[in-house]
Amino acid sequence: MDEVTVPAAVVSSGRSSELLGYPPDARLLIVNCDDFGMYPAINAAVIESVEEGIASSCSLMVLCPGAPRAMNLLSRRPRIPFGIHLTLVCEMPDIPWGPLIAKERVPSLLDPAGELFSPIPVGRAALFGQARLDEIELEFRAQIDAVADAGLTPAHLDFHCLADGGRDDILDLTVVLAAEYGLAVRVWFEPGRQAMRRRGLPVTDNGFLDSFSLDIDGKAGRYAQLLRALPAGLNEWAVHPSLGDKESQTVDGGWSVRRTDYEFLTSPQAREVLQQEDIAVIDYQTIQHVWSQSTSS
Repeated sequence: MDEVTVPAAVVSSGRSSELLGYPPDARLLIVNCDDFGMYPAINAAVIESVEEGIASSCSLMVLCPGAPRAMNLLSRRPRIPFGIHLTLVCEMPDIPWGPLIAKERVPSLLDPAGELFSPIPVGRAALFGQARLDEIELEFRAQIDAVADAGLTPAHLDFHCLADGGRDDILDLTVVLAAEYGLAVRVWFEPGRQAMRRRGLPVTDNGFLDSFSLDIDGKAGRYAQLLRALPAGLNEWAVHPSLGDKESQTVDGGWSVRRTDYEFLTSPQAREVLQQEDIAVIDYQTIQHVWSQSTSS
């Protein structure tokens, strides 16, 4: 792709929830499990959080060691909505992963050691400073096509550790790829959200929650409080469940964040609060339908 072409503008007023056919006062929530495929304890916890808990979808990391197993789990559960967690960084030195495309074809995505950058601030800055958009496109297409080649049908694209892609041109590229493949895109920073709304594309109406931003102590109570205070419109939580077993504790410094997410998502309290508050939990297939209609017209 030589030039990024953004779909034609369609001005939209009102909330994204109304674009999805809900009344103005409806409270909608996407509970998306990120990092599916990273390692076995995450795979198990994500499936349980969707099938037995309140999570509504998940995002698959195609590059990771647990991805083949994750894709197998999805192939046996076609009703689980999922997206692709587009990945350009690696923060797990004990379970490293690299690009799907041969490294010699995407050198601008690699650090001086020839590996994917770490998502620490200096790593992100170095990546954004040197990454070529044509090489990013090669890698993103490889990740999307790997899912299609496995016979799976995703609903959306989002980013691992890079928020809205980290650069405007990366977000624009992803929106173009989503239009080509008939997918939605998770967009959660305000400049990107405004741009999508101008094109009539539904994105979260309110502040986006990343579960790594919450304190571990008292997290269940904080989650319940957030549900009770959930504003009208479309809301999204990016959660990161894992069983937090001994194996995961040896490789993942964030295992306790993931374990406490898992405990709340699968708790009776979570479901009870949703029912009490009359919150509609939706998934990205609902969003995808509107995106695909808007970007194909």
